[in-house]
Amino acid sequence: MEPNREHKSSVFSTLFNNPEALRELYSAIEGVPIPPDMPIDINTLSNVLIRGQLNDVSFTVDNRLVVLIEHQSTISENLPFRLHDYIGHVYRKIVDYEKRFQRKLEKIPKPEFIVLYNGNEAYPEHKILRLSDAFMDVHGLKLSESNEPPLELIVNVYNINQGYNPEILKKSVILNSYSILISKIWEYRNNKITLAESLEHAIKYCINNNILKDFLMKNGSEVYSWLYGEYNVEDEIAVVKREAREDGHAEGHAEGYLKGREEIARNLLAEGSTFEFVQKISGLSIDEIKKL
Repeated sequence: MEPNREHKSSVFSTLFNNPEALRELYSAIEGVPIPPDMPIDINTLSNVLIRGQLNDVSFTVDNRLVVLIEHQSTISENLPFRLHDYIGHVYRKIVDYEKRFQRKLEKIPKPEFIVLYNGNEAYPEHKILRLSDAFMDVHGLKLSESNEPPLELIVNVYNINQGYNPEILKKSVILNSYSILISKIWEYRNNKITLAESLEHAIKYCINNNILKDFLMKNGSEVYSWLYGEYNVEDEIAVVKREAREDGHAEGHAEGYLKGREEIARNLLAEGSTFEFVQKISGLSIDEIKKL
């Protein structure tokens, strides 16, 4: 399975970067198999940054349904707003520009939004997020009194950690295997060992137990760097700084996350990684790395 080099590299996006894997995944989530003769076309956004992010997977089923799937280790209540941006870009990609201005109604694929959660915090098996939950109260402005919002986007969030949604995981070997890999990473991290050690132990466990064995052995070093990249320390620090500043504890929180970045950098240096790679993963400057 060759990764799409123009797209955001991650274990999840690479595992599901082919029609048959997506057929299995979508069928498992929806509980209805997609016939093998029904075409699936991948249209994941490439080189299109939206608020500094790229989407994970986007595809059409028989040119009648467009599905956006994200995997998240933390759930933001703003996911519907973000997916609203994504679907606009996807439609611009798959619908001819001229047809948007023709007089005749142009039929477009119906959208569906799915988020797969694999974080370390408690989360329900299934939750629905709605864009309309973010809308401000317009009571008293003498606007439309209809209770139906003029714009809506519904996101189905499924917890794919081990022990949750067993029917979905049972129907998708790839998703279940991915779930086991991530659960092992969290398991080792909860034992207070470093991120580098957690990744190494989790990958070795899966290979030894024939879980994504071929994939992990073929993409070994890339899998390692992808997983480091998904642990986006820089983004976490920015959020914590902002939220902590509002609570009056910015310095303490920021110091803790800085130590976390330095720990990651030291581990990578010990493994022989270049300064440039360490900079990309840890978010530290070259000068900061040289001082470690």
